[in-house]
Amino acid sequence: MTRSRAPGNSAAPPSNALFAIEAVIATIYYVALTIVVVQGAHRLALTRLYSLRGEARTPQLVGDDVPTVTVQLPMYNERYVAARLIEAAAALDWPRDRMQVQILDDSTDDTRGIVDAAAERARAEGVVVEVVRREDRVGYKAGALEHGLASATGEFIAVFDADFVPPRDFLRRTVGAFADESVGMVQARWEHLNRDFSLLTRAQAVLLDGHFVVEQTARSQSGRFFNFNGTAGLWRRQAIVDAGGWDHDTLTEDLDLSYRAQLAGWRFEYLTDVTAPAEIPAEIHAFRSQQHRWAKGAAECCLKLARRVTKAPLPARVRFEALVHLTANFAYPLLIVLAVTMPLMARIRQHPGYEWATPLDLTLFSIGFGSVAAFYVAAQRRVGISLVRALAMVPVVLAVDIGLAVHKSRAVFEALVGHRTAFVRTPKMALVKRGQRWTSNAYLRGSLVAGLPELIIAAWCLSGAGAMLFGRYIDPWPLPFLLLFAGGFGYVGALSVAHAIPRLRSRPSSAPASLAP
Repeated sequence: MTRSRAPGNSAAPPSNALFAIEAVIATIYYVALTIVVVQGAHRLALTRLYSLRGEARTPQLVGDDVPTVTVQLPMYNERYVAARLIEAAAALDWPRDRMQVQILDDSTDDTRGIVDAAAERARAEGVVVEVVRREDRVGYKAGALEHGLASATGEFIAVFDADFVPPRDFLRRTVGAFADESVGMVQARWEHLNRDFSLLTRAQAVLLDGHFVVEQTARSQSGRFFNFNGTAGLWRRQAIVDAGGWDHDTLTEDLDLSYRAQLAGWRFEYLTDVTAPAEIPAEIHAFRSQQHRWAKGAAECCLKLARRVTKAPLPARVRFEALVHLTANFAYPLLIVLAVTMPLMARIRQHPGYEWATPLDLTLFSIGFGSVAAFYVAAQRRVGISLVRALAMVPVVLAVDIGLAVHKSRAVFEALVGHRTAFVRTPKMALVKRGQRWTSNAYLRGSLVAGLPELIIAAWCLSGAGAMLFGRYIDPWPLPFLLLFAGGFGYVGALSVAHAIPRLRSRPSSAPASLAP
């Protein structure tokens, strides 16, 4: 590295000690940036794989000679949506003598009464409904699913979380995929009941579409591992047994069982054209809780399964993709590193000896931003979103994802140090129409200080942006990315404070049924 003064650069060369400190900062910055960009470029590879492979379509099952199916509905304190789910499950188009609806109700509030009433209505219509309750919540959702298997009568097991509304023809369109005896699980694509409820739900919808449209399709159609998403899927019961059953030593029991089943030799099918609509969290603390659980659980699964994946007698491309999948959340601590070092690098690159930094940064950021943009635009176009709207949402989605870095990093570090936490379910509020009030919801959570770390990082990034705007920097190109980071952390932090205020001001409503659409 030379320290010659760049033409036209009026900055004085730093001292040797300062130059050494700057070199350390630059090294940390570029290592973090390179890893993040490589992960972004991997999304471009998945997008290309998706575009080349196309989408598999499974014909509907025809005839009355159908297997037995148990529909499991795990729930815990879901007063606003419990009846909606039970009614949808009871309405599934399947012979009544071949279907069992199993409500795995661990609730401790008035959801129990709602469940019992909805189950009784379904029984009156000829549906076989079993309400299963346990003395405790050992294993949380995984424990409930495993407990329910003991009395399940189905050869196949469908699972729907409380925020889902399965379409009537769901079983007709999925069971046919099991004609291949090697198929152990079939996953449908998630759709969204409240995509346009708010900017937050629109951003979440895009994030989810990227996973469900591009990632899952690309991995499935190319013979790579992909995962059951915890809901809107159907298992061959024998595959669950062969994999060792549901474990609750991670917070993502679905990912854990998926990898164990595929390592045991079972094949999975992903049906992009079969959808099940669900409610997206419209309140930021519910969203943060969900993301924390997913990130920590995935990291726990990585620690549990990475060695087995590495040693499995599988093609190298399958093992590589599985490891990339399991380690995806390890990039979030690096986003915090970038947020901290980017303002520093903006100043450092003004010094002589860093003339190479700008073209390198431009190259890396272009690859990273372009790859992620292509990934999300491809997904949005597939679900019918216009190109203009898809492009407009890219910076919003990136900002929200960046803003989650603090919360997800904490989740990853908790997993790495073996810190055990309870399975905190994502509360559902039946918020599907714009304008619905939620500020008196009984499941509100969060505190005023929850968004403080994000607000501090946002202020730091803004200070760097301000220095570039008013400090006469010769090379101000990082300004848009500093603003993107500041906007992402600022949005998540500010919304966390704003959504905590109603919980402090109002008493939760105890009337459940009136809020259900």
